[in-house]
Amino acid sequence: MKKNLIGLTKQEISTILENLGAKKFQTKQLWTWIYYYGVSDFDLMTNLSKDLREKLKQNHTIQRHKIIKDLVSTDKTRKWLIEFSDKKQIEMVYIPEEDRGTFCISSQVGCAMGCKFCNTGTQGFERNMTAEEIVQQFMIGRDCLDEWNNISKSIGQGRKITNLVIMGMGEPLINYDNIIKALNIISDPEGVAFSKRRITLSTCGLVPQIQQLAKDCKVNLAISLHAATDEIRNQIMPINLKYNIEEIMEACYYYAENTGYRRITFEYIMIKGLNDDLESAYKLIRLVRKYQIPAKFNLIPVNSWKGCNFKPPSISNVQKFAEVLINANYPCPIRKPRGQDIMAACGQLKTESF
Repeated sequence: MKKNLIGLTKQEISTILENLGAKKFQTKQLWTWIYYYGVSDFDLMTNLSKDLREKLKQNHTIQRHKIIKDLVSTDKTRKWLIEFSDKKQIEMVYIPEEDRGTFCISSQVGCAMGCKFCNTGTQGFERNMTAEEIVQQFMIGRDCLDEWNNISKSIGQGRKITNLVIMGMGEPLINYDNIIKALNIISDPEGVAFSKRRITLSTCGLVPQIQQLAKDCKVNLAISLHAATDEIRNQIMPINLKYNIEEIMEACYYYAENTGYRRITFEYIMIKGLNDDLESAYKLIRLVRKYQIPAKFNLIPVNSWKGCNFKPPSISNVQKFAEVLINANYPCPIRKPRGQDIMAACGQLKTESF
């Protein structure tokens, strides 16, 4: 089987070219063709000699993985089902808005975390994704959105993907090494050049990896918190039995302290009768103040899926909850459900849903 060059580091590509007798400067040329121009055919790399292109074609490829399905919601949210070489499948989502376009990619096939409000968890864990498979999602998204022609355009002037979030299927910090490798490729200034300030990684709270992330890859951090007390979080997120809220808050302070006090987002799925009372809002405030965390909250009324017994609170209840946080000077947008009709909303991803 031919080895895909997508997902390899510059050094790995340099070694391959060196073994083929290429010059050192041709690493940058090949890298630019793959990640700046997004080509998927060696023959289009016109500044590489025909001999080198033929050698590359013999044992390597830059082809994309297969798109099984491509759905568009009534609200223009788009979801793809991607199949890898071993027939495993994952989902990725694009959410267009007036002032931005958010591309949501996955990090694992399935998920082992078992969060009670998340459809992906019912699929179970199948395997980690490789760096190639993670980077491929971004490149497939650019292919489908014709985004390679927009990379020189400014935001608001035709550029479609303005924000990248690792919030799809899986817990990214379990697949730590592949995630870091993929994000470093995506943010490399000589290729895709996607700013780390526009990349957000969401985790359910793996404390050691949060601390390591602050050293290795200073992207925006989002914590899937969803409760203000261990008692409630234990009921809906099994990971809390290993890393409780206080430990997560300490890790968040460490992350902020080591990333220039970049604001941390706390995601809060609101479940009727469980975590939607105003006292929970006040407890959240006390938590982030105790640990001096520069914080933002995202309120997400729980999205339904087959087998989910949770219900969202009323809109007025969500708004009152948000007001408490806003009055305490914490940004607190209420996330509008997107792509529900194609099962693309937060917590709904599962490959069997197509």
